[in-house]
Amino acid sequence: MKKWLLAFALGVSVLVHVQAQQKYTLQQCITIALENNLQLRQLMLQVQTNQNVFEQSKWQRYPTLNFSGSQGLQSGRNIDPFTNQFVEQTVNFSNFSVNTGVNLFNGYQQKNIIKQNQTNVLATQKDVESNRNTLILNVASSYISVLNNQEQLEFARRQAETTRLQLDRTDRLVKAGSLSQINLYDIQSQLANDELSIVNAQNNIELSKLTLKQLLNLPASEVFEITPIALPAPSTTTPYDATLEQVYNAAIKYLPDLDAANLRIESAKTGIEIAKGAKLPSITLGGGLSSSFSSAAPKQRFVGDGGASRVVDVPSTTRYVSYGGFTVPVIEKVTVPSGAIQDFGYFDQLNFNRNASLSLSLRMPIFNGYQVKYRIANAMIQQKNLEYQAQIVQNQIRQTVEQAYYSMVNAAKRYEATSRQIESLELSFKAAELRFNAGAINATEYNIAKNNLDRSRASLIQAKYEYLFRTKILDFYQSKPISLE
Repeated sequence: MKKWLLAFALGVSVLVHVQAQQKYTLQQCITIALENNLQLRQLMLQVQTNQNVFEQSKWQRYPTLNFSGSQGLQSGRNIDPFTNQFVEQTVNFSNFSVNTGVNLFNGYQQKNIIKQNQTNVLATQKDVESNRNTLILNVASSYISVLNNQEQLEFARRQAETTRLQLDRTDRLVKAGSLSQINLYDIQSQLANDELSIVNAQNNIELSKLTLKQLLNLPASEVFEITPIALPAPSTTTPYDATLEQVYNAAIKYLPDLDAANLRIESAKTGIEIAKGAKLPSITLGGGLSSSFSSAAPKQRFVGDGGASRVVDVPSTTRYVSYGGFTVPVIEKVTVPSGAIQDFGYFDQLNFNRNASLSLSLRMPIFNGYQVKYRIANAMIQQKNLEYQAQIVQNQIRQTVEQAYYSMVNAAKRYEATSRQIESLELSFKAAELRFNAGAINATEYNIAKNNLDRSRASLIQAKYEYLFRTKILDFYQSKPISLE
């Protein structure tokens, strides 16, 4: 048992180690997000619903066929469905009918309804693409944010290590009497600030990972690491290989947002035609077949065969003779045509009672409280509203592209300026370090020089990732795949 427990514990530790070592690339994160996003699934269901509406509207062009049947029981004074006469008995009855109908013309409304439903399907599909794009950009932003915070953490650790080395040197100088004790306290304070920066950087990493996990619909407790990437420095000469106008023109053609807006305008135009169709006459063709059964009908009937007449004895239904307490009908001589008495059963009666109908209906609208007039007016207002919405979408695309482009340019400029600043601050810090070790300046002045350099280097990292993210947005707007490889 101990061996089994030891093997189980070893297996668990190996599994945890493998999970901890698994690292996700940006493309893997995007794939997981697209698979797990519930909002996208809802939109896909909406596409399926609209597709069903479209398919069903096409079937509306074909004739309908319906069957109906009923079985009932009536007692007391009722009308015999077979003879339409009053009877004083319990009647068992059945009714069956088959009906069909087809719309021959309704002002082209059905044709336009089919066209509108098809357009709505296409517009919803574009909505799905738009939401996919938004999700992809959000994942890329969070992924790059994690990379940025990880590099900031590494930078904070390096700075803390530099401060520790300086603390050792200062401690030796203080013990040797070259520096006062207050300088040691200042360096210790600086180390505490550097260690706080490490903690803040670690917290930022966890928060950015949490944001990324939520976009991937993963639990916060799951072990999650991303693949580290060595990113190139921004170009100071040509920050991007396309102009703002080129990016905008590509975005207008590629992004589905404007396509969805234009498709809804087309749908609204078709809606106007549907409303106008109500002013035209409509023609429908209908038909039906029905039959019925009644238990009040006779169970037998005479069926002639077309031969010569003959005389038969038939008990009278009105004349009776009473004798010895008995009443019997009088036998009458009745001349009847040649034929025979046949059973008149359930299906015989249904066959006998069947009837068919065929109708052609015309409906001509004359006055209906101006319903059609205002329906057309509202459809035109809807079209105008969607045209404005399309202009808003186009403006939003332009503004988003402009913001991304100028943010990219500014990030490249800030990176270049910060790089030059760091070169000067590094020389200044080296000089301050030498002077501090020689006792020419105190620890406060040394810390000021170091903090200025640290802030500049942190800004350089921030500018690099800002530039990277903006370039990836611009790439995406031009239908280029997002990749950090």
